[in-house]
Amino acid sequence: MNHRLRWAAIPIAATLTIFLAGCSTAQLNGYLPGFEEGQEAVTNQTERVSGLWTTSWIVLLIVGIITWGLTIWTVVVYRRRKGQTGLPPQLRYNMPIEIFYTVVPLILVVGFFAFTARDQAAIEARFDAPDVQIEVQAKQWAWDFNYVDEDVYSAGVQAQPDPDGETGAILQDELPVLVLPVDQKIEIALEARDVIHSFWVIDFLYKKDLVPGKTNYMSVIPERIGTYAGKCAELCGEYHSLMLFNVEVVSQEDYDTYIASLRAAGNEGQLDNEFDRNQTQPGTGAPTAQEDN
Repeated sequence: MNHRLRWAAIPIAATLTIFLAGCSTAQLNGYLPGFEEGQEAVTNQTERVSGLWTTSWIVLLIVGIITWGLTIWTVVVYRRRKGQTGLPPQLRYNMPIEIFYTVVPLILVVGFFAFTARDQAAIEARFDAPDVQIEVQAKQWAWDFNYVDEDVYSAGVQAQPDPDGETGAILQDELPVLVLPVDQKIEIALEARDVIHSFWVIDFLYKKDLVPGKTNYMSVIPERIGTYAGKCAELCGEYHSLMLFNVEVVSQEDYDTYIASLRAAGNEGQLDNEFDRNQTQPGTGAPTAQEDN
Protein backbone atom coordinates (compact mmCIF):
# COMPACT_ATOMS: atom_id res chain seq x y z
CA MET A 1 0.00 0.00 0.00
CA ASN A 2 2.83 2.42 0.93
CA HIS A 3 4.56 1.55 -2.35
CA ARG A 4 1.43 2.53 -4.31
CA LEU A 5 1.02 5.79 -2.38
CA ARG A 6 4.64 6.68 -3.07
CA TRP A 7 4.18 6.21 -6.80
CA ALA A 8 0.92 8.19 -6.70
CA ALA A 9 2.61 11.10 -4.91
CA ILE A 10 5.28 11.53 -7.59
CA PRO A 11 2.97 12.69 -10.44
CA ILE A 12 0.96 14.84 -8.03
CA ALA A 13 4.11 16.62 -6.79
CA ALA A 14 5.37 17.05 -10.36
CA THR A 15 2.04 18.52 -11.46
CA LEU A 16 2.01 20.99 -8.56
CA THR A 17 5.61 22.01 -9.28
CA ILE A 18 4.87 22.72 -12.93
CA PHE A 19 1.66 24.55 -12.05
CA LEU A 20 3.29 26.79 -9.44
CA ALA A 21 6.31 27.48 -11.65
CA GLY A 22 3.99 28.92 -14.28
CA CYS A 23 2.31 31.33 -11.84
CA SER A 24 3.00 35.05 -12.03
CA THR A 25 4.17 37.07 -9.03
CA ALA A 26 0.63 38.42 -8.60
CA GLN A 27 -0.85 34.91 -8.63
CA LEU A 28 1.69 33.56 -6.14
CA ASN A 29 0.75 36.42 -3.80
CA GLY A 30 -2.99 35.88 -4.02
CA TYR A 31 -3.59 38.85 -6.36
CA LEU A 32 -2.84 41.27 -3.54
CA PRO A 33 -1.88 44.80 -4.67
CA GLY A 34 1.77 45.86 -4.83
CA PHE A 35 3.23 42.69 -6.36
CA GLU A 36 4.38 43.41 -9.90
CA GLU A 37 6.49 41.02 -11.98
CA GLY A 38 10.20 41.53 -11.37
CA GLN A 39 9.65 44.18 -8.66
CA GLU A 40 10.81 43.99 -5.07
CA ALA A 41 8.41 44.14 -2.15
CA VAL A 42 6.84 47.54 -1.39
CA THR A 43 7.70 47.38 2.34
CA ASN A 44 9.48 45.07 4.74
CA GLN A 45 6.13 43.59 5.81
CA THR A 46 4.19 43.03 2.58
CA GLU A 47 5.63 39.56 1.93
CA ARG A 48 4.78 38.53 5.49
CA VAL A 49 1.16 39.65 5.02
CA SER A 50 0.99 37.97 1.61
CA GLY A 51 2.39 34.73 3.00
CA LEU A 52 -0.26 34.57 5.72
CA TRP A 53 -3.01 35.38 3.21
CA THR A 54 -2.05 32.87 0.51
CA THR A 55 -1.15 30.05 2.92
CA SER A 56 -4.53 30.44 4.65
CA TRP A 57 -6.35 30.19 1.34
CA ILE A 58 -4.34 27.12 0.27
CA VAL A 59 -5.17 25.32 3.53
CA LEU A 60 -8.84 26.28 3.28
CA LEU A 61 -8.98 25.20 -0.36
CA ILE A 62 -7.58 21.77 0.56
CA VAL A 63 -10.18 21.43 3.34
CA GLY A 64 -12.89 22.50 0.88
CA ILE A 65 -11.82 19.99 -1.77
CA ILE A 66 -11.82 17.15 0.78
CA THR A 67 -15.24 18.21 2.13
CA TRP A 68 -16.79 18.60 -1.32
CA GLY A 69 -15.25 15.31 -2.45
CA LEU A 70 -16.63 13.38 0.52
CA THR A 71 -20.04 15.01 0.09
CA ILE A 72 -20.24 14.14 -3.63
CA TRP A 73 -18.90 10.64 -2.99
CA THR A 74 -21.57 10.04 -0.32
CA VAL A 75 -24.36 11.34 -2.57
CA VAL A 76 -23.27 9.11 -5.48
CA VAL A 77 -22.37 5.89 -3.63
CA TYR A 78 -25.27 5.90 -1.19
CA ARG A 79 -27.98 7.19 -3.52
CA ARG A 80 -31.31 5.37 -3.63
CA ARG A 81 -31.21 2.84 -6.44
CA LYS A 82 -34.06 1.56 -8.55
CA GLY A 83 -36.23 -0.95 -6.68
CA GLN A 84 -34.98 0.05 -3.23
CA THR A 85 -37.60 0.82 -0.60
CA GLY A 86 -37.55 1.88 3.02
CA LEU A 87 -34.74 3.55 4.88
CA PRO A 88 -31.06 2.59 4.55
CA PRO A 89 -29.28 1.17 7.62
CA GLN A 90 -29.16 3.83 10.31
CA LEU A 91 -25.76 4.41 11.94
CA ARG A 92 -24.76 6.56 14.92
CA TYR A 93 -21.93 7.11 17.35
CA ASN A 94 -19.13 6.65 14.82
CA MET A 95 -16.38 7.64 17.21
CA PRO A 96 -13.47 7.84 14.71
CA ILE A 97 -15.40 10.22 12.46
CA GLU A 98 -16.65 12.34 15.36
CA ILE A 99 -13.11 12.63 16.76
CA PHE A 100 -11.82 13.54 13.30
CA TYR A 101 -14.47 16.27 12.84
CA THR A 102 -13.58 17.69 16.27
CA VAL A 103 -9.79 17.53 16.13
CA VAL A 104 -9.23 18.82 12.59
CA PRO A 105 -11.21 22.10 13.03
CA LEU A 106 -9.48 22.61 16.38
CA ILE A 107 -6.07 22.22 14.74
CA LEU A 108 -7.06 24.68 12.00
CA VAL A 109 -8.32 27.31 14.45
CA VAL A 110 -5.25 27.00 16.71
CA GLY A 111 -2.94 27.08 13.68
CA PHE A 112 -4.54 30.16 12.16
CA PHE A 113 -4.47 31.90 15.54
CA ALA A 114 -0.81 31.05 16.16
CA PHE A 115 0.45 32.24 12.76
CA THR A 116 -1.73 35.36 12.89
CA ALA A 117 -0.47 36.23 16.39
CA ARG A 118 3.13 35.67 15.28
CA ASP A 119 2.84 37.92 12.22
CA GLN A 120 0.79 40.55 14.05
CA ALA A 121 3.44 40.81 16.77
CA ALA A 122 6.16 41.31 14.14
CA ILE A 123 4.16 43.90 12.18
CA GLU A 124 3.11 45.87 15.26
CA ALA A 125 6.58 45.95 16.84
CA ARG A 126 7.94 49.51 17.08
CA PHE A 127 11.49 50.39 16.14
CA ASP A 128 13.85 51.11 19.04
CA ALA A 129 15.52 53.91 17.07
CA PRO A 130 13.50 55.01 13.99
CA ASP A 131 15.35 56.95 11.31
CA VAL A 132 12.34 59.14 10.51
CA GLN A 133 9.39 60.14 12.69
CA ILE A 134 6.14 61.26 11.07
CA GLU A 135 2.92 62.42 12.71
CA VAL A 136 -0.32 62.09 10.77
CA GLN A 137 -3.24 64.34 11.76
CA ALA A 138 -6.55 63.09 10.33
CA LYS A 139 -9.45 65.52 9.98
CA GLN A 140 -12.75 65.61 8.14
CA TRP A 141 -11.90 65.09 5.31
CA ALA A 142 -8.18 65.42 4.66
CA TRP A 143 -4.74 64.82 6.15
CA ASP A 144 -1.94 66.89 7.69
CA PHE A 145 1.58 65.48 7.85
CA ASN A 146 4.16 66.56 10.43
CA TYR A 147 7.80 65.71 9.80
CA VAL A 148 8.80 65.62 13.45
CA ASP A 149 12.58 65.39 13.23
CA GLU A 150 12.80 68.17 10.65
CA ASP A 151 10.13 70.33 12.38
CA VAL A 152 8.19 71.05 9.18
CA TYR A 153 4.71 70.14 8.06
CA SER A 154 2.44 69.69 5.05
CA ALA A 155 -1.27 70.59 5.31
CA GLY A 156 -3.79 68.92 3.04
CA VAL A 157 -7.31 69.48 1.74
CA GLN A 158 -9.89 66.94 0.66
CA ALA A 159 -9.90 65.66 -2.91
CA GLN A 160 -11.21 68.17 -5.45
CA PRO A 161 -13.24 67.19 -8.54
CA ASP A 162 -11.54 67.56 -11.91
CA PRO A 163 -13.76 69.90 -14.00
CA ASP A 164 -12.16 68.66 -17.22
CA GLY A 165 -12.21 64.97 -16.38
CA GLU A 166 -14.83 62.24 -16.44
CA THR A 167 -17.55 61.97 -13.82
CA GLY A 168 -15.95 61.21 -10.47
CA ALA A 169 -12.44 62.21 -11.59
CA ILE A 170 -10.34 64.15 -9.09
CA LEU A 171 -7.32 66.41 -9.28
CA GLN A 172 -4.44 64.12 -8.32
CA ASP A 173 -1.97 67.00 -8.07
CA GLU A 174 -3.96 68.57 -5.22
CA LEU A 175 -4.14 65.48 -2.99
CA PRO A 176 -2.20 65.52 0.30
CA VAL A 177 1.20 63.86 -0.17
CA LEU A 178 3.26 62.00 2.43
CA VAL A 179 6.89 61.73 1.34
CA LEU A 180 9.02 58.92 2.80
CA PRO A 181 12.70 58.05 2.21
CA VAL A 182 13.36 54.56 0.87
CA ASP A 183 15.05 51.91 3.04
CA GLN A 184 14.66 53.91 6.24
CA LYS A 185 12.94 52.91 9.48
CA ILE A 186 9.78 55.02 9.57
CA GLU A 187 7.61 55.47 12.65
CA ILE A 188 4.24 57.08 11.97
CA ALA A 189 2.20 58.42 14.89
CA LEU A 190 -1.50 58.47 14.03
CA GLU A 191 -3.80 61.14 15.52
CA ALA A 192 -7.39 62.22 14.81
CA ARG A 193 -8.95 65.63 15.46
CA ASP A 194 -12.64 64.81 15.22
CA VAL A 195 -13.95 61.29 14.58
CA ILE A 196 -12.39 57.87 14.05
CA HIS A 197 -10.53 57.57 10.74
CA SER A 198 -8.36 54.79 9.29
CA PHE A 199 -4.96 55.31 7.64
CA TRP A 200 -4.70 52.89 4.70
CA VAL A 201 -1.88 52.75 2.17
CA ILE A 202 -3.25 50.10 -0.17
CA ASP A 203 0.02 48.66 -1.51
CA PHE A 204 1.46 48.52 2.02
CA LEU A 205 -1.22 45.89 2.82
CA TYR A 206 -1.77 47.59 6.14
CA LYS A 207 -4.20 50.01 7.71
CA LYS A 208 -4.69 51.37 11.21
CA ASP A 209 -7.33 53.41 13.00
CA LEU A 210 -6.83 56.98 14.15
CA VAL A 211 -8.85 57.53 17.32
CA PRO A 212 -9.44 60.95 18.93
CA GLY A 213 -7.51 61.19 22.22
CA LYS A 214 -5.38 58.12 21.48
CA THR A 215 -2.09 57.80 19.59
CA ASN A 216 -1.55 54.69 17.47
CA TYR A 217 1.74 53.84 15.79
CA MET A 218 2.75 52.29 12.50
CA SER A 219 6.34 51.13 11.90
CA VAL A 220 7.46 50.34 8.38
CA ILE A 221 10.48 50.30 6.06
CA PRO A 222 9.56 51.33 2.48
CA GLU A 223 11.66 49.25 0.08
CA ARG A 224 10.50 50.33 -3.37
CA ILE A 225 10.55 53.84 -4.81
CA GLY A 226 7.18 54.86 -6.24
CA THR A 227 3.83 56.56 -5.63
CA TYR A 228 1.18 54.66 -3.68
CA ALA A 229 -2.47 55.55 -3.20
CA GLY A 230 -3.91 55.96 0.27
CA LYS A 231 -7.35 56.64 1.68
CA CYS A 232 -9.44 56.69 4.82
CA ALA A 233 -10.87 53.21 5.37
CA GLU A 234 -13.35 54.15 8.11
CA LEU A 235 -16.70 55.74 7.27
CA CYS A 236 -16.22 59.20 8.76
CA GLY A 237 -18.96 61.41 7.38
CA GLU A 238 -20.39 62.98 4.25
CA TYR A 239 -17.18 63.34 2.23
CA HIS A 240 -15.44 60.16 3.42
CA SER A 241 -14.88 59.03 -0.16
CA LEU A 242 -12.84 62.18 -0.84
CA MET A 243 -10.46 61.65 2.09
CA LEU A 244 -7.61 60.55 -0.15
CA PHE A 245 -3.85 60.99 -0.17
CA ASN A 246 -0.70 59.69 -1.86
CA VAL A 247 2.51 58.30 -0.43
CA GLU A 248 5.68 58.98 -2.38
CA VAL A 249 8.67 56.80 -1.54
CA VAL A 250 11.78 58.61 -2.76
CA SER A 251 15.56 58.53 -2.43
CA GLN A 252 17.17 60.18 0.60
CA GLU A 253 18.40 63.01 -1.63
CA ASP A 254 14.89 63.71 -2.96
CA TYR A 255 13.51 63.48 0.58
CA ASP A 256 15.98 66.11 1.79
CA THR A 257 15.04 68.32 -1.16
CA TYR A 258 11.33 68.00 -0.32
CA ILE A 259 11.93 68.89 3.34
CA ALA A 260 13.91 71.94 2.22
CA SER A 261 11.02 72.99 -0.04
CA LEU A 262 8.58 72.85 2.90
CA ARG A 263 10.92 74.97 4.99
CA ALA A 264 11.35 77.46 2.15
CA ALA A 265 7.56 77.71 1.85
CA GLY A 266 7.32 78.73 5.51
CA ASN A 267 5.82 75.41 6.69
CA GLU A 268 7.95 75.30 9.83
CA GLY A 269 6.69 73.93 13.13
CA GLN A 270 4.05 71.28 13.77
CA LEU A 271 0.29 71.11 13.24
CA ASP A 272 -0.95 69.64 16.50
CA ASN A 273 -4.34 69.04 18.09
CA GLU A 274 -4.94 72.75 18.69
CA PHE A 275 -7.69 72.53 16.07
CA ASP A 276 -9.28 69.43 17.60
CA ARG A 277 -12.98 70.27 17.54
CA ASN A 278 -13.68 67.77 20.33
CA GLN A 279 -12.15 70.30 22.73
CA THR A 280 -15.37 72.31 22.45
CA GLN A 281 -17.63 69.45 23.52
CA PRO A 282 -19.52 69.59 26.87
CA GLY A 283 -17.51 68.17 29.75
CA THR A 284 -14.14 69.13 28.30
CA GLY A 285 -13.76 72.39 30.21
CA ALA A 286 -14.78 74.50 27.22
CA PRO A 287 -16.80 77.63 28.12
CA THR A 288 -20.58 77.33 27.73
CA ALA A 289 -23.23 79.92 26.95
CA GLN A 290 -24.41 79.80 30.59
CA GLU A 291 -20.92 80.56 31.88
CA ASP A 292 -20.55 83.42 29.43
CA ASN A 293 -23.78 84.93 30.71
